Amino acid sequence: MILISHRGNIFGKDPARENSLDYINKALLLGYEVEIDVWHQNGEWYLGHDEPQYLVEEEFLKNNKVWCHAKNILALKKLLKLNAHCFWHQEDDFTITSKGYIWAYPSNEEVENTICVLPEINDCVPKNCLGICSDYIGKYKIENEV
Repeated sequence: MILISHRGNIFGKDPARENSLDYINKALLLGYEVEIDVWHQNGEWYLGHDEPQYLVEEEFLKNNKVWCHAKNILALKKLLKLNAHCFWHQEDDFTITSKGYIWAYPSNEEVENTICVLPEINDCVPKNCLGICSDYIGKYKIENEV
């Protein structure tokens, strides 16, 4: 199962640190993949959920353990040119990532062979998914080791 840290979170939300490079790198070093929020503005790359916050180097976005959630259309276009693993969605039930994965927006419905996003929102226990993206991804790693 693919275990994806949502914005670097492992055992719960930490809004002050989410999408910061140190926080993301910690999750990567612990063996998780990471979903990050990516902006392209004024010729620069940034991370940040609601706005561009943290300047980031282009090479970082090419890491095959990083899932780039494009936050503006320019970021999506440029991420695709970089061949970075990326996607765009707002409130769609599902979207397809640039590498062909089905990214399932948090909902009550579990769909087989998808990346189940934030299952904690609906208090569901993912069973048939290919991967999980969660603020509590550490919990799923522990469950998979048992």
